[in-house]
Amino acid sequence: MKRILPFLLSLLLITALVGCGGAKSPMGGEASYDDSYVAQNGWEEENSAVSTENNVQPVNGKMVYRASIELETLEFDAAMESINTLVSDASGYFQEQDVSSLSSGYRYARLVVRIPSDQFAVFCHQVGNVCHTVRMNTTQENISEDYYDTESRLSTAKTKLARLQELLSRAESLEDIITIESAISETEQTIDRLSGTLRGYDSLVDYATVSIDLDEVYRISGTGDAPLTLGEKLRGAFASGLTSIGDFFEGLLVFLAYTWFWLLLVALVIFIAVRMLRRKKRPERRAMKGKNASDAEADPPAEG
Repeated sequence: MKRILPFLLSLLLITALVGCGGAKSPMGGEASYDDSYVAQNGWEEENSAVSTENNVQPVNGKMVYRASIELETLEFDAAMESINTLVSDASGYFQEQDVSSLSSGYRYARLVVRIPSDQFAVFCHQVGNVCHTVRMNTTQENISEDYYDTESRLSTAKTKLARLQELLSRAESLEDIITIESAISETEQTIDRLSGTLRGYDSLVDYATVSIDLDEVYRISGTGDAPLTLGEKLRGAFASGLTSIGDFFEGLLVFLAYTWFWLLLVALVIFIAVRMLRRKKRPERRAMKGKNASDAEADPPAEG
C-alpha cells in the first residue's frame, strides 16, 4: 500500500499537467487534480511556466485564404492550358480536376487548385485575365486561436507522455505497469490526433484553396452585338435561306429513309389499282367505238 500511494499521487500530478490549470482537455472534459499535493511538491511553478510558454503567440496570425471563381471562354482548350501554366508557375497543384461534356456539346471544368498563400492574390488576378470572369469571391479566415490552442494541447500531451514513460520505468508491480501502459496508449492517441489537426491547419495556412468553374460557351455573357450593316443583313438572310433549304432536304431524306417500305407498298397498290381500272374500261371503249362505226354506216350521206 505504501508503494502504490506515491504512484497514485504522481498520476494525479500528471493529470494536473494535462489540465493546464483546470482548462478543458482536447476531448472536451474538465481536468482536475490535488492542488495541495502539487503545491507541496513544488510542481505548481513549473506547470505555470509550461502553460505560459505554450500560449505565447507570434505576431503573424495563421490566415486561411480561399477563392471561388467562375469563368467563361470561347476557346476551352487554350483556357485550360493557360490555367495549367499559371498553376505550375505559382508552384501550386491541382487537388481536383474534373472535365465533362454537357448535353449541348460544350465542355465544363471543375478545378480545385492549391496555391502558396503568398501567391494567392497574384494568381487570382492572373486567372481573371485569362478568361471572362463572371464571378470572383475571396475570403480569409484567422485560425490563430484554434491553431495555438491545439499546439499547446499537443505540447502538454507530449509532456504527459514523457512523465508516464518515466513512471513506467520505475514501476514494480504488475498492476502499476498495466495502469501506466493504458495511460500511455491513450496519450499517444491524443498526440496522433492533435498532430493530424496541426498538419491540416498547416496545409490550409501554407496553401490557399482556389475553386474554379470554367464554362465553354457560344457567346460571352454580358456582351452586346454590334449593329449589322445592310450587306451583313443580306448575307445573313441568304445564308439562312440556304440553311433552311438544306434542312428541308435533309429532313426529307430522313423521312424517306424511315418510310421507304410503306411508300413502296402504297405505290405498288396504286399501280395495281390503275392497271385493273384500265383493263375494266377497255371493253367499254371498244364497244363504244363499234357503236359509233355502225351509226356512221346506217346514216345515208346528205345530198347537196
